[in-house]
Amino acid sequence: MAQQHLEPTNPTARPVPADALAGYLQAQATEFLRALRLHRETGPGPNGAGAHTARNAGGGEPGVDAARALRRAARRLSGTLHTFQPLLNAEWAETMRPELAWLSGTLALEHSYASRLERLLQALHRLSGSSAFPAQSAGATMPVAVAAAHAPRPAGAASPPDRGSLTVGAAKAGALLDRQLTLARTRAHSTALQALGSARFHAVADKVALLASEVPLEAAAATADLRPLAAAAEGRLTDAVAALPLVTAGHPYNAEALVHGLAPDPAPHPQDAPWHQVRLLLRLHRYAREVLAGDGAPVDVRLLAAGQALNHHRDASEAAAAAAQAARTPRIAPATAYALGVLHADQRHEVEAARYAFQHSWQKEAVGTRP
Repeated sequence: MAQQHLEPTNPTARPVPADALAGYLQAQATEFLRALRLHRETGPGPNGAGAHTARNAGGGEPGVDAARALRRAARRLSGTLHTFQPLLNAEWAETMRPELAWLSGTLALEHSYASRLERLLQALHRLSGSSAFPAQSAGATMPVAVAAAHAPRPAGAASPPDRGSLTVGAAKAGALLDRQLTLARTRAHSTALQALGSARFHAVADKVALLASEVPLEAAAATADLRPLAAAAEGRLTDAVAALPLVTAGHPYNAEALVHGLAPDPAPHPQDAPWHQVRLLLRLHRYAREVLAGDGAPVDVRLLAAGQALNHHRDASEAAAAAAQAARTPRIAPATAYALGVLHADQRHEVEAARYAFQHSWQKEAVGTRP
């Protein structure tokens, strides 16, 4: 399937100097320090930041907002160092980038577990109709749900579950998932607190503070143009998308994916890895565009929709894996195992719907002015 290439820059635009890179890194370093100060002022709260996250995944709590801003700045710093590393002091960049990636990954775990639990409980409620589960928040998975609704399944591809049998095991399945994922979230919260109090984190924060005032550029950066490095990041994304099985993704239900997920092998789903990689490369491409455009970076609706589809893909994939892992719990009742199997199949269908949505988003014309 032919792929349309995004144009990271306007060919007639002027070269983008390294000053733009320095300004972007300093701005993100400042955001990092501002978020860190807010996080220290608000603290984790009486029940921990994770409790706020679980109750209100949409944010709004100062501690949650600070942690999110800290992750956001760390991701952008790490991704930008990766794309534009040839223009930066090599030793500094190679040391700094993995530390920022470690920090953002550590801080993201607690939110991931809380969101995964909420997603699975909402799905159980939707599938079983049981009042034992919270109603799904409006618009939580709207883009993928819409794609799935307009993507007819092949006859017999996935039979609707027996709602009566599902209701019997849904409550126990939900309780099992709640125990497992809440324990994982609590551990992730403790890990995050330990990380924020560690010497390793303080070393990262000190380096970010220095970065806010001075960017260690190489001498060659004085005459460099940022556009070729940004184009290389886009090229890696385009090549990765071209390698995806988009023809298969044009079908809303992939039976092979379901069969593998129900197998006893607990390894990550092999079909998902290339899509996760595209998600990361799309993020790097977006950050490179932000560097080139500065504060006036336009919103490309096409990239935004594609990124949302890949985020839903990641969330559904991880939720399906959590349901499958729970189903492997020894000595669970048959009705509980049945409910978890239906839940797993539902989330794998969401994975396929997300791929379908990504395909349609990617093939649309890019929207917005190029930087």
